[in-house]
Amino acid sequence: MRFYSPCLLLLSITILSCQTGKLKVIADISNSLEEVSAAETITGSSLIWTIEDSGNKNNLYGLDTKGSIVKDINIKGVKNIDWEDLTSDNEGNLYIGDFGNNSRKRKNLVIYKVKNVISLNKKIAIESIHFKMPEGIKSEDFEGFFLHNKHFYIFSKNDKKSILISVPNIAGNHVATFVTEFNLKGKKNRITSADISPDGKTIVLLNHEKLWKLTNFDGDIFFEGNIESIPFEHDSQKEGICFKDNTTVIITDEYSKVTGSNIYEFKLD
Repeated sequence: MRFYSPCLLLLSITILSCQTGKLKVIADISNSLEEVSAAETITGSSLIWTIEDSGNKNNLYGLDTKGSIVKDINIKGVKNIDWEDLTSDNEGNLYIGDFGNNSRKRKNLVIYKVKNVISLNKKIAIESIHFKMPEGIKSEDFEGFFLHNKHFYIFSKNDKKSILISVPNIAGNHVATFVTEFNLKGKKNRITSADISPDGKTIVLLNHEKLWKLTNFDGDIFFEGNIESIPFEHDSQKEGICFKDNTTVIITDEYSKVTGSNIYEFKLD
C-alpha cells in the first residue's frame, strides 16, 4: 500500500484544479467506457446515466459519484446507430436520442423511451418515437436535446448556422417541426449536448470549451431571451450535460489520450 503526505495530496489537487479550469472534477469514469456521449439524472435515482455513441453497445449505464458503473442495462431489440444524448421526464422515464448523423444522409431518426429505467427487477419496456425532417429542410447532425412541455427540442451541430426542431413525445411516426435557425457568435460553436433546468427557466447548450446559458425566453422562442457564453478555461471532448439543480450542471467528456473521461460539476451563478 502506498502512502502520500498531505502536502503531496494538496499539490496534486491544486494541479488538477488548474488543468480543468473552472470545472470541478467529481469522478473519473470507469475505464470500460471510452466514448461517453451523454449525461442525465432521473427522478428517484441518485445515479448519473450515460450512453456511448455509434459503434458501441446499445446499453444504458448508471454511474455513481465515483464514476463506477452501478447499473448496466442492455436495451434489447434496438440498434445503436448513433446514440448522442439523453433526457428524462418527471416519471422516471429516460429517452435516448438516436439522431447522430455525421453523413447528413439519415432520413429516419428516432428517440427511444425507456420506461421505469431505475427498476432492476422489472422488464425494461421500450417505445419508439420516429421522425423525419420537415419538407424543404435538409437532414443535419443532431447531438443535443431536452424534453419541455411534452415536446423534444433537438439542436443541430454546426460551425455556423444551426437549426432547432421539435418532436412530440408520442410513440409513432412524426414529421419534425422546424422551430428556428440560429447562429451563436464566435468560432467553434458546435453543440454536443443540451438540457433545461428543473424549473424550466434556464437552458444550457454544451461545447467542448464552453457552454451557452439561455434565460428570460418566452415559450419556445429560446434565442430571443438572454444568451450568455461561459468559457470553462478547459478544452476536451465534452459530450454530455444535465442539471443537478437549477444552478448546477453535471458534465461528462470522452477519453482522449491523457485527458477526459471525467464527471465534472459547474456552477452557473
